[in-house]
Amino acid sequence: MIGLGLRLAVGGGRDGAARLAATTVAVAVGVGMLLTTLAGIGALQKQDDRAAWLRTGVTQSGPVAGPLIWLTRTDYFNGQQIDRIDLAVAGPHAPVPPGIGHLPGPGQFYASPALTAMLRSDPPGELRDRFPGRQIGIIGQAALPAPDSLIVIVGHTPGQLARAPGATRVTTIQSAAGGSAAPGGQRTSSLVAVLAIAALALLVPVMLFISTATRLAATRREQRFAAMRLVGATPRQISIIAAGEACVAAAAGTAAGFGLFFLVRSPVAGIPFTGQPFFPSEMTLSPADIFGVAIGIPLLAALVARIALRRVQITPLGVTRRVSPPPPGWWRILPLAAGTAELAYFAAAGHPRTVAGQTGAFFLGFALIIAGLITAGPWLTMTASLLLVRRARRPAVLIAGRRICDNPRFAFRAVGGLIVALFVMSAVIGVITTLAADNGLPRDSAAAAADTIVDQFAGGYSATSDLPIQPVADISGPVIARLQAVSGVRGVTVIHGIVIPARAQGAPASIEGLASCAQMATTPTLGHCRAGATVGTMANVDSGTLTSVPGPVWPAARISLRRLDGLPATAVAVATDGSAGAIEHARTVLETAVPYLGVPVTIAEAQGQAQQQITQWQHDADVLILASVPIAGCSLAVSVAAGLTDRKVPFSLLRLTGVPLGMLRRVVAIETVVPLVIVSVASAGAGLLAADLFLRSQFSETMRSPGAAYYLSVLAGIILSLAIIASTLPLLDRITGPEAARAE
Repeated sequence: MIGLGLRLAVGGGRDGAARLAATTVAVAVGVGMLLTTLAGIGALQKQDDRAAWLRTGVTQSGPVAGPLIWLTRTDYFNGQQIDRIDLAVAGPHAPVPPGIGHLPGPGQFYASPALTAMLRSDPPGELRDRFPGRQIGIIGQAALPAPDSLIVIVGHTPGQLARAPGATRVTTIQSAAGGSAAPGGQRTSSLVAVLAIAALALLVPVMLFISTATRLAATRREQRFAAMRLVGATPRQISIIAAGEACVAAAAGTAAGFGLFFLVRSPVAGIPFTGQPFFPSEMTLSPADIFGVAIGIPLLAALVARIALRRVQITPLGVTRRVSPPPPGWWRILPLAAGTAELAYFAAAGHPRTVAGQTGAFFLGFALIIAGLITAGPWLTMTASLLLVRRARRPAVLIAGRRICDNPRFAFRAVGGLIVALFVMSAVIGVITTLAADNGLPRDSAAAAADTIVDQFAGGYSATSDLPIQPVADISGPVIARLQAVSGVRGVTVIHGIVIPARAQGAPASIEGLASCAQMATTPTLGHCRAGATVGTMANVDSGTLTSVPGPVWPAARISLRRLDGLPATAVAVATDGSAGAIEHARTVLETAVPYLGVPVTIAEAQGQAQQQITQWQHDADVLILASVPIAGCSLAVSVAAGLTDRKVPFSLLRLTGVPLGMLRRVVAIETVVPLVIVSVASAGAGLLAADLFLRSQFSETMRSPGAAYYLSVLAGIILSLAIIASTLPLLDRITGPEAARAE
């Protein structure tokens, strides 16, 4: 029986070859995506494990008398983040970070390969001068989260780092992924959940594609198996034959899927899904992944084949004694309502507090909505077809409406693959549009924000003391002169600070900033003084006020310029012409003049963390949409072709009775367009609603209008779908000739 099934699979003529090829392609695409997702999850964990050492000392509580003084900082160069580790040996048996042979001494440093290339190519004074001494080696792959990671390990004397704000003494280097946000780290649990949701959004269209491909010429296969039953074949033998036929395509598709995975592994590894690319060598599969996919996919195909032949299993005459299936009930909308209600609950009550709780809540809600759209699709299609029949004025419309009402599941099946693609696109665009609008810089302020550097000092004062803050560095005179001498620097403003005591017991004190109005006029991004003032004042300059855009109006301060110069400095702002050379040269001057106390960043960089994450989400969403839409389009084409093949006999009989070919084409088009429009409206509406509920729950935001680009994208998708439908209509002329009716 197995051999007969194999012979039928590969020797079924042109129809059998088309069915085998379509199913093989569908399985190959599904397996390739599944293997890529599994490898991506493993690579993400490996990436986070290698970044764990960068979190050394971050989670440390209380002072530790360790042999190694450790300071983690974040630097920037040309918009790229640099993870900088400053360390000093303070005792015997100091631990050595991964990727280097030994600890650097004072005046020595290691750099990652990408940073080494930058140091060799960038002009002097812009980057190289930030790292004192000479480079003694390159950091190895064991310490690099990604191939393009920018990391530097700089050696110092214990006296240089002993009092640096943020420096800690450590005894060991962290070697296990902690899952917390830190320089070079990732929130592994959240990203794994995102990959899981992405896998769901990709695999559902693929599974629908596989299901559609297996139904290609399903009527002819059922008739063949029914004939075997009539000549004495048992249900068990039919099941074995069907399983063997299905396993041929599944096994071939699985093998091709493994080949597809190894073909795209390196290009996929270079896509920064997490903000950083993977090493291609990390995109590997575990033995459990390989065994599970290689065995599970053919078994699943055999199970699908058995379910598809349930009518033949009942009786061999079940195929010929066909009746209209019962109409789908209203209960099919319950999963859709349940998913919407679940997201609505969290939108009203607030999202769960833990990452695992948020992942479970949102994954379940979105999964229920996707399943609900697929389940409710036939019922929505039937409802629309009933309205179509009642208002029909032309024969083609009436025939198409009656055919849809007779079997709405069949009509909906053709466009089922488009549901997830449109739902994902609507939800993603709704979320991204809102977050970008809320976190992005205004257009008229973005350029100024990118041109102004702010260096806010991290130490030298006590926020709970009533005494003035202590000087943190000497930035007057020579330092200001060095900054003003940089080509492209247009102005320098020194913000002095005093501590404002807390008004209530237990409340923290705040830092009030004071600056010369003449200096502020040269750095307009920070704001400006009121008319007639010589010294401006701003409260809470330690809470991000200096990086707000546009800058506020600073009230006049009751202090003279002479007294202002005697106050300690809490920040410095430098306005440039926006050129990379001016920004980086000025940043280097600040870092060397005021080491350890702050990170000079442009205002755009300070505000750009959320915007960078949103941009990355947009990139990942584009990949997701671009991957799912072609699959949905292929599913639509195969589905329409399969429907034409299965209905060639009744269409041939209609042509013999005098029905023109043009009317049949209109019938086929209407049968597909009606559920297509219904599905598009329902999916887009569900996607936008899910996006709004997600934003309300997770970010306490109301969704903004997605804009004209979104509606144009939806319209373009519908037009493309109509073009795919039109491309299959010439097949109707070839398969509905008199010979098809005679064959019956």
